[in-house]
Amino acid sequence: MTLKLCGFSASNYYNKIKLQLMEKDIPFVEELVWTGHTDSLLVDRSPMGKVPFLDTPQGPVSESGACAEYIEATYPHNKPLLPADPYAAAKVREIIIYSELHLELVARNLYPEAFFGGKVSDNVKERTRKLLERGVHGLTKLVKFSPFVAGPEFTLADCAAVAHLPLVSSASRIIYGDDVLADLPVREYVKMMSERPTLQKVNADRKSSTEQMLALRAKKPA
Repeated sequence: MTLKLCGFSASNYYNKIKLQLMEKDIPFVEELVWTGHTDSLLVDRSPMGKVPFLDTPQGPVSESGACAEYIEATYPHNKPLLPADPYAAAKVREIIIYSELHLELVARNLYPEAFFGGKVSDNVKERTRKLLERGVHGLTKLVKFSPFVAGPEFTLADCAAVAHLPLVSSASRIIYGDDVLADLPVREYVKMMSERPTLQKVNADRKSSTEQMLALRAKKPA
C-alpha cells in the first residue's frame, strides 16, 4: 500500500509532512480532506478531526509530529532527516517544538485578523506579542542557519521551520507593523529554501489550495 497523505495543501502542518515525503523521495498519494466537520469517517482516522493524517498499511496516524516520526522510522534509508546521534536528533526535535508550540501556535491567535478578515481584541494582541517575543528569544538560542536551521544538513527541523516561520513573520508584520523574527535571518533562509524543487512544488500547491479554501469560506453563510 502506498502511503496516503490526507488533508489540504493550504495547511502548514500538512506541508511539513508533504515536504518530508518529497525530500525523502517516498511514493505517496494525496487525499483532499477539509477540516471543519467531524463526521465519523474523518474522526475514525483522525480522532480530533484535524489534518494532516496518514493512511498507512497498518492503519491511520494523526498529528504531524507522529506522522513525521512514523515516516522516519519506516523509511530509515530514504535520506534520513533525523541525525543518528541521539543528542543531535533531540536538538532537531527541540527546534521543531519551539517553532510550533512557542511560535506558530501562539501566532495562530492573530490569524483571524491577519489573514481572514476577522477581528482580534487588543488584549489578545498584547498577550500574543509577549508570548511571541518569549518564543523568539528561546528559538534564537537553538537555531543555527548554517545554512539550515539545525546546522549544515537538511533535517525535519527545516520541514517545520520553512512551513511555519513565514506565517509567524507575516502575521506579526500585519498586526504589529514589524516582524517578530526580524533579528533572525529567516528571509534569507526562506529564499535559499525556495530554490529547492520540492519546496517549489509545495508552495505552488499551497497557493492553489489557499485560493480554493478562501473561495469555500466566502460561500459559507454568515
